[in-house]
Amino acid sequence: MYIIVGLGNPGGEYEKTRHNTGYMFLDRLASKYNISVTKEKFKAKVGDGHIEGKKVLLVKPETYMNNSGESVIEIVNFYKEDLDNVLIVYDDIDLPVGKIRIRESGSAGTHNGMKSVLAHLGSKKVKRIRIGIGKPNIDLINYVLGNFTKEEIKELDVAIDNAVDAASIIVSSGINKAMEKYN
Repeated sequence: MYIIVGLGNPGGEYEKTRHNTGYMFLDRLASKYNISVTKEKFKAKVGDGHIEGKKVLLVKPETYMNNSGESVIEIVNFYKEDLDNVLIVYDDIDLPVGKIRIRESGSAGTHNGMKSVLAHLGSKKVKRIRIGIGKPNIDLINYVLGNFTKEEIKELDVAIDNAVDAASIIVSSGINKAMEKYN
């Protein structure tokens, strides 16, 4: 089974913020494959289904961004799933709006949600799709918790569609195929 996690913050006040790009991705992925992500388990909202014939669990941690690892480790431990079958999707200020980057492993950079995930999993070898939200020209916290502009939303929509396609490729054909297409 593949565990696909979109990082974000719960609550309506965060719904359309830059920091909720991972949630936006997961919502679009769930919609494409008709997977309901509404069960409350593991400090998260989860939904199971299939992508390209493969079983998946879609996850939106509800621990707030900086504690996302608490939810992810509970799920990985419960299902005894290998880290090769875990994919984390999140926003990245080091990429321009509209760009995605796929990696098989690495550090969390400045992303506190990913720092929490890697710390709880005890490994940097975790697949990820980073979705660019652009560099802030204001205070970082206000920037990531702010909404996208109308122009940015158009670029973000393309990036999320690409990330959904990349996640589908990762599940069905492996991460190398997705990196060849999108990196």
